[in-house]
Amino acid sequence: MSIKQNLQDIKSTLPQNVTLVAVSKTKPVSDLMEAYNAGQRIFGENKVQEMIEKQPLMPKDIEWHMIGHLQRNKVKYMAEFVSLIHGVDNFRLLKEIDKQAKIHNRTIDCLLQIKIADEDSKFGMTSKEAQDILQSTEFTELKNIRIVGVMGMATFTDDQQQIEKEFKKLKSTFDELKGLKLENDQLKTISMGMSGDYQIAIACGSTLIRVGSKIFGERNY
Repeated sequence: MSIKQNLQDIKSTLPQNVTLVAVSKTKPVSDLMEAYNAGQRIFGENKVQEMIEKQPLMPKDIEWHMIGHLQRNKVKYMAEFVSLIHGVDNFRLLKEIDKQAKIHNRTIDCLLQIKIADEDSKFGMTSKEAQDILQSTEFTELKNIRIVGVMGMATFTDDQQQIEKEFKKLKSTFDELKGLKLENDQLKTISMGMSGDYQIAIACGSTLIRVGSKIFGERNY
């Protein structure tokens, strides 16, 4: 199956309110261009280094999403062009993104990463921590970021009921944050669901799915 065909097959099953991020980590620019030529404009990378290498080689109308775990010292390398940062799991990282966005006279959209999985290896904050951030005075002082939603990763398991439970947890966290009725509420995105579980995620309320191997085939390591 070609990348173009894979994309068409996935997009034909997506509800209108669900956005597809093509996860292109470890894939060469030629593969990304194949997806681009098939109409894909949103690409997600896990590593900043890989994103900044690909970005200058690709068309300028691409939206780049940083979907992996992000270290503060790496923000400056992509602050000039990144469209959405999925994995914001603490306030210090948020402050750094704000600082770097200001340097480039931009506002960068961010998602708060919520820990919904049982695995220790997954990053993220609790619903309470997310609420505390959004209601803090320090947060109102950040003028160059926008929190547009939440992101979460389910446990890597074949137990679909567990995955569903975790996705529902993320949806309820989103609803709780929405319920705060904050002054500058921009919350609209629930980023959950990958190649193996995005159909469950959509059924649980996902508005943005991150799909890699189902588009590009298995990863090259």
